[in-house]
Amino acid sequence: MKAVVLVSGGMDSCVAAAIANEECDELYFLHANYGHRTEKRERKAFYDIAKYYGAKTMEVDLDYLKNIGGSALTDSNIDVPEADLGRKEIPVTYVPFRNANLLSIATSWAEVIGAERIYIGAVFEDSSGYPDCRPEFYEAFNKVIEIGTKPETKIEVVTPIIHMRKSEIVRKGVELKAPLHLTWSCYVSNGPKACGKCDSCVLRLKGFREAGIEDPIEYF
Repeated sequence: MKAVVLVSGGMDSCVAAAIANEECDELYFLHANYGHRTEKRERKAFYDIAKYYGAKTMEVDLDYLKNIGGSALTDSNIDVPEADLGRKEIPVTYVPFRNANLLSIATSWAEVIGAERIYIGAVFEDSSGYPDCRPEFYEAFNKVIEIGTKPETKIEVVTPIIHMRKSEIVRKGVELKAPLHLTWSCYVSNGPKACGKCDSCVLRLKGFREAGIEDPIEYF
């Protein structure tokens, strides 16, 4: 079985890739650059993880997401806030409808190469609360794929960690020997150390702490 795996370079997508590696025969890693703050460091993580798994790769540029703006990740005029895990509203780090753009490209590639699955490391249970990470979004997108591709095409979007807590994701990664030391989750820093203060860093650190495992990357 062939699978396209959306790999940002972060911990969640790395663990999703590790699960795909267990379940499929051929891996095709897809990475998107969209003018976000940590594009350079995430790109390095992507290729490091791809090399680890021996996956075929494709890199695409979605600069229009930066031009559209509306997110602290793509607009330098909007500050990335320090973490607030009790927040109820959608955070300013949400990139409007980003995952639909990524899944559309992944579906095109999957249809061409004959892949049956698209893996994405979306997390809903213990995350920042982005609307395009909700389970019902992926259920709906699978219906879109069914309607919008050739009759013989059978592609399913798989979200293997969507209901996991961060600590469970960490444990799963360690269990599958995922290269968590190669990943990059920070929204702010391009290295060599992560900020340790943004939502993504704090959620990651919380996950490692609750799992009783030391995070292999360095923080300021």
